[in-house]
Amino acid sequence: MIVTKTPFRISFFGGGSDYPAWYCKHRGTVLSTTIDKYCYIVCRYLPSFFDHKSRIVYSRVELVNNHEEIQHPSIRACLKFLDIEKGVEIHHNADLPARSGIGSSSAFTVGLLNALYALKQEKVSKETLASNAIHIEQELIKESVGSQDQIAAAYGGFNFIEFSEVKKNSVTPLILEQARLKELHSHLMLIFTSLSRNASDIAADQIKNIPYREAELKLIQQMVDEGIDILKGSGSIDDFGKLLHEAWILKRTLSNRITTPIINEIYAVARSEGAIGGKLLGAGAGGFFLLFAKPEYHLRIIEKLKTFLHVPFEFESHGSLVIF
Repeated sequence: MIVTKTPFRISFFGGGSDYPAWYCKHRGTVLSTTIDKYCYIVCRYLPSFFDHKSRIVYSRVELVNNHEEIQHPSIRACLKFLDIEKGVEIHHNADLPARSGIGSSSAFTVGLLNALYALKQEKVSKETLASNAIHIEQELIKESVGSQDQIAAAYGGFNFIEFSEVKKNSVTPLILEQARLKELHSHLMLIFTSLSRNASDIAADQIKNIPYREAELKLIQQMVDEGIDILKGSGSIDDFGKLLHEAWILKRTLSNRITTPIINEIYAVARSEGAIGGKLLGAGAGGFFLLFAKPEYHLRIIEKLKTFLHVPFEFESHGSLVIF
């Protein structure tokens, strides 16, 4: 039996530049970190004495006699990609809900690939995990997804990720003084909007708009370098929050499906109670809202947004791991 543990991520700046439709013509960059909330995959070869060949357990249970019958697109594609013909049992559990903007679908694919490679007694690099997950989601499943989530889930940590027109992605860990990293963390809050959505549908709309939003995407990309300069500098950490606010204003222009009246109200209330900045994570329309506020305002914001769930978190740096 194999168990993998794969982290979810928070993306600060550069989202939208990680779509191939953009970075195959322009350079793409993202600043993100993984957090201590995980996707867990448990898998084994299923003994042959059952009436079914494979058993797949996630938000539903699938009992199938042929892998082509599997309804879950990532599981079906991963098994085919790795030429696994024997029957398997696969269980999925997660610390946070799916379709919530924290890269859960890509963490699932990365974690599943990691588990299946281990099941085959093969050890692969983080680069291979990430690139294979990107290939499966973009080329085999044909999802409208970017390339940052798979890389974040595979590598883990606080990273500057670069995407190029030749699809050669590079990952550079952001090395910060511990005091600066703690200062940043102390200002961040995750609020769950309770709204779920299909990220691929919203991303498809953003991708369609890319030719008409080049100026906005170039500004969003510039914020990656600005964010890094703020974190590495000695100035006020509040500048990072102000930049998040600017990024959110820009992000909302990429598609009319990114925000909703409820999301706008959450942000307006948070700002009125002291939040300096923030942004909706992921493609948009629901999931988690990341807020940036001085620590002394956190309880006030939580109280005003008490109908929504506040989720404490820590940064993590390991990426997808086989833990059993």
